[in-house]
Amino acid sequence: MLRVLNRPEHLIATLAAAGILIVTMGTRQSLGLFIAPIDESTGLGIASISLALAVGQFAWGAIQPVAGAIADRHGPRAVLIGGVLILALGCTVTPFMHTGFGLIVSLGLLSAMGSGASSFSVLIAAISHRLPLEARGAASGVINAGGSFGQFVFAPVLQKLIQVVGWMGTMWAMALMTLAALPLIGKLTGSTGMAPVRQAHQAGGLKRAIGEAARDRSYLLLHASFFACGFHIAFLATHLPGEVKLCGLPPSVASWSLAIIGLANIAGSLVIGACIAKVRSKYLLAAMYASRTVLIALYLIAPRTDLTFYLFAAGMGFTWLATVPPTAAIVGKLFGIRYLATLFGLTLLSHQTGGFLGAWLGGLAITRFGDFGWMWYADMTLALLAALLTLPIREAPVVRAPAPAAA
Repeated sequence: MLRVLNRPEHLIATLAAAGILIVTMGTRQSLGLFIAPIDESTGLGIASISLALAVGQFAWGAIQPVAGAIADRHGPRAVLIGGVLILALGCTVTPFMHTGFGLIVSLGLLSAMGSGASSFSVLIAAISHRLPLEARGAASGVINAGGSFGQFVFAPVLQKLIQVVGWMGTMWAMALMTLAALPLIGKLTGSTGMAPVRQAHQAGGLKRAIGEAARDRSYLLLHASFFACGFHIAFLATHLPGEVKLCGLPPSVASWSLAIIGLANIAGSLVIGACIAKVRSKYLLAAMYASRTVLIALYLIAPRTDLTFYLFAAGMGFTWLATVPPTAAIVGKLFGIRYLATLFGLTLLSHQTGGFLGAWLGGLAITRFGDFGWMWYADMTLALLAALLTLPIREAPVVRAPAPAAA
C-alpha cells in the first residue's frame, strides 16, 4: 500500500498527519472512560455528563467546516496549531469544572473544538494538496489508521492512569500528551521544495462550491449515511464502558475493548484505503455499514462475557473510522479538492450531528430504562439505512455550470 507514497516527502508528510491524529483522536475517543469517575467524584449524574460529551460530538463536527474554510483560504498550519493548543486547554481546565455547564464548556466546547480543528477535514485536505491522485486513497488510509492507533494506545494507558492518579491527574497528563502533536505540524505543513499539486475545479469561490454541493443529490445521500455512522460511533465510544459495567465486568474490559477497536481499525483503514483505487467507494461504504448491522445482531444474542466484548470490538473496529477515506474520496470525486477541507468538513458536521444524538440519547436511555436496549435496536436500524443510502450515490465529477459573465 505504501508503494504509492514512494517519494520521501510524501511519506513524511503522511506520517506526520497520522501522528497528529494519533494524539487528537486518541484523546477524544477515550473520554467515555471518564464518565464513571467524574460521576463518582462530582455526583453530576451520567445524563448530565453524557450531555456534555454529546455537545462535544456536535462541536467537533461544527468546527470542521469552519476550520476547513480557514485552512482552504489561509493554509492549515495556524489552524492545526490553534486546535492542539485549545484541546490541551480543555483537558487542563476540566478538573476545575464541578457543574454540568462547566463540563459543557471544557469537554463539550474547548476539547472538542480543539480536537476537531486538528482532525480529518484539515489533515486530509492538507495532504491531498501535496499528493497526486493515485496516492491520496492510500494516504487517507494511513492517516485514518493513525487515529485508530491513538485509540489503541490511549485507552488502556488512560484507564491505568485513572486507577493510579485519579481522573483529574489523568486529565492533566492528557493535556501534556496533546502538546506532542505540535512538532509534527511543521513536518506536515513545512516547505518541501515542491510546487503544490494543481487541481481542477478551482474557479468560482467557496460560496459557489458550497451551493453546488447543497444541491447535489449524491452529496446529500452521503450526509445522511454519515449521520448514521456518527450516531453509531458516538454511542459506542461514549457508552461502551457503561454497557460493560451493566454486564458486571471490570473496567479493564471496557478499556481493552476500546483499544481493540482502535487496533482493528488500523487494519481496516489500511485495507479500505488501498481498496479505494480498485473498488467504488460507495460499495465499500455499503458493505461496512451492512456489516455493523450483522455484528450488533450477533452481539445482542451472545452471552455477555469478556470474549464477547473483545470479538465484538474487533469486528466493529475493522470499519470503525474506515468509513472516512471513502467518504472523503467521494467528496473529492464529486467536487475536486480545492475546497475539500470545507466540503468534507460539512459532511463531518452531519456525522457529528448523529454523534450528538448517539451520546446524548444513550445517557437518557440508561437513566430512564436502566439499560441500552432501545439504543442497540436504533443503532442496528440506522446502520442498515446507511448501507442502503450509499448505493444510489454517483461518483462522477459534478458538471459545473459556466460562471456568470461580469456585468
